[in-house]
Amino acid sequence: MSETARTNEENKLPLNGRRAIPPNYSNDEENEVPEMEAFGLIPRGFNPRDYLRVVDIYMFKDPHEINKQEHHTDKYYNPRLIVRRGQAFQIQIDFNRPYKPETDQFWLEFLMGRYPQQNRGTYIPILVGNVLKPGQWGAKIIHRENNSIRLSIMSSTTCIIGKFRLYVAVLTPFGILRTRRNSATDTYMLFNPWCQLDAVYLDDEKEREEYVLNDVGVVFHGNVEDVKSRSWSYGQFEENILDACLFLMDKAELELSARGNPIKICRVASAVINSRDDNGVIAGSWSNTYDYGVAPSAWTGSVDILLEYYSSKQPVRYGQCWVFAGVFNTFLRCLGIPARLITNYSSAHDNNANLRLDFFLDDEGKVDTRLTKDSVWNYHCWNEAWMTRPDLPVGFGGWQVVDGTPQETSDGMYRCGPASVQAIKHGHVCFQFDAPFVYAEVNGDIFYTRMEKNGTQVVENVDTTRIGQLIVTKEVGGDGMMDITEEYKFREGSDEERLALETAVMYGVKKQSIQDTTYQPQTDVDMDFQAQKAVLGNDFKVTITFRNKSRNSYTATTYLSGNIVFYTGVTKSEFKKHSFSAKLEPSSSSSFDVVIKSSEYMSDLLEQASFHFFVTARINETGKILAVQKAVMLEIPTLRIKTKGELVAGKETSVIVEFTNPLKQTLENATLRLEGPGVLRTIKKQFGRIPMNSTLTWEVKFTPWRPGLRKLIASLNSDALRHVYGELNVQIQKP
Repeated sequence: MSETARTNEENKLPLNGRRAIPPNYSNDEENEVPEMEAFGLIPRGFNPRDYLRVVDIYMFKDPHEINKQEHHTDKYYNPRLIVRRGQAFQIQIDFNRPYKPETDQFWLEFLMGRYPQQNRGTYIPILVGNVLKPGQWGAKIIHRENNSIRLSIMSSTTCIIGKFRLYVAVLTPFGILRTRRNSATDTYMLFNPWCQLDAVYLDDEKEREEYVLNDVGVVFHGNVEDVKSRSWSYGQFEENILDACLFLMDKAELELSARGNPIKICRVASAVINSRDDNGVIAGSWSNTYDYGVAPSAWTGSVDILLEYYSSKQPVRYGQCWVFAGVFNTFLRCLGIPARLITNYSSAHDNNANLRLDFFLDDEGKVDTRLTKDSVWNYHCWNEAWMTRPDLPVGFGGWQVVDGTPQETSDGMYRCGPASVQAIKHGHVCFQFDAPFVYAEVNGDIFYTRMEKNGTQVVENVDTTRIGQLIVTKEVGGDGMMDITEEYKFREGSDEERLALETAVMYGVKKQSIQDTTYQPQTDVDMDFQAQKAVLGNDFKVTITFRNKSRNSYTATTYLSGNIVFYTGVTKSEFKKHSFSAKLEPSSSSSFDVVIKSSEYMSDLLEQASFHFFVTARINETGKILAVQKAVMLEIPTLRIKTKGELVAGKETSVIVEFTNPLKQTLENATLRLEGPGVLRTIKKQFGRIPMNSTLTWEVKFTPWRPGLRKLIASLNSDALRHVYGELNVQIQKP
């Protein structure tokens, strides 16, 4: 754009003494580009038709054509050209006559936003040359025929991610002639994990297929002893999802010139995924009441959430950690940043980033809920994104923790990350962003502390192994679980682990040493707690086992407290209290069973059917206290999905979803959802009531449009029962 055009443009701007042009953070807004940009007075006889003129531009943008095939963007349900940066793509230009390189001069212009500037990377002029340099903008002619030329265009490996507008400019003696604004030639530029010079380069093809191109994933939930899994549809290639993801960066007011940097994109996205302090995508609710919204457990994927937000611009209700993580994963994979969803079992949520979670006990050894502020989440989901970290010393690139669930503020907003997994493992928590918080989530110790009447605290028991004892993600190329605990921490009790802890403490993670407090545990008696596999709606039994390794006889006053909890470890109600005296013979084990009746827990049950048992035992002879806590999950019934006949792309078929109500009560307000990326859009149906022991059958007709192995995912939600899922792998034949 010449200086005159730019001056005219800026004359219209409101004056602002601080900056020459307003902030540029909308990918959607455009400036007007003149079709004829004159150098001065135009002579009367000038006719633009006498000069080289562009008749048509062909973008090779169909899924089967060269650009989308070579750039791995053929799955995007989007009619425009989508390419990845740092890799050549082709376009064809048809002129009104054959192109003569000796006399004709033309160039390409890529523009983004309202105030394109060359030094900001939002105005990119590309001259045609003879060679393409890797990782830099350039164009060369690879084929000439009649009035047409075919160009190979190389983009920069650091260029901005988003939607560019394309113009072809032709030089004439009296001015520059440009093509008219044509949205059909708009070009989306994405990150490129296949390109060695890109900050998100990943060298393993199987991992790229999983972490960038797979549009279905698995969320692991439940607890350590009882890992449960469910599928989640990321749907990053579905219609309008790419535009919705670009809109999130506009919403976060990320300057266009910063959008080539995956670190900045992850940081602002972790804030905009949740609605706290910026009216972001999802409103969180952990209250078990979800009026005027959808219960977090009912969602089967990210697409509905992102599309609703994109159209309404208002937070979508409601989400919990796996929903935030599922949507964040869609956002990252959609833009081309390799990403995976992580589950940390027994995740410490502690209120002051020290490595100590305090559970206060009263005189009887019961947990005092009034004083206990810290909580242990049965599990917590976050994401890892893959990128280099040029802002940190060498060695801290690779997987970075990013978390969109609002827990604590970071630099004044609810966001978390990116924090290097490698830095967390080695205790180097001084490196940005939010590493101490993540370190505490996977490394805390639980202190059981008794308050004396005079206010002194006595540490009765310390559990150093429970927090972060299992960290998992979906395996590459399958639906199984991959244990990645060792990527976050050294083996419990090893020298390296102690060293990493000392390093973290040196860098400011607060840790109270046990030496500060008088603490002599009872070492000659062990207590263990086991629960029978339990199905929702049935009675089950729990067993407390003492092992007395000494030669003394002891009696233990034992107290069992059963609580119905949110998956965040926060108690809703205590439904079971049971105390007994146990006689412990020398050098022997003794077990005690307690029956938990369904009538005791059904009325208060929360959606994840999760219990938390605290067992405390006081050895009367020594006054010492043993403490153990355990989460127990009930087995929740599943949905059955069946298909009728064979499935062929483009041909109508039907699927049947069945559910049998196992409870001794009628389910009210039942809603079913069914979706499958590439197979069918989300369908919802309300069923009102499902009487006890009755079976509901729902048949859905649909036409799958993408061949290959796909997945159908269903969920059922009702007032008394949530977290009911079913899934089915289906092979869709080519027509």
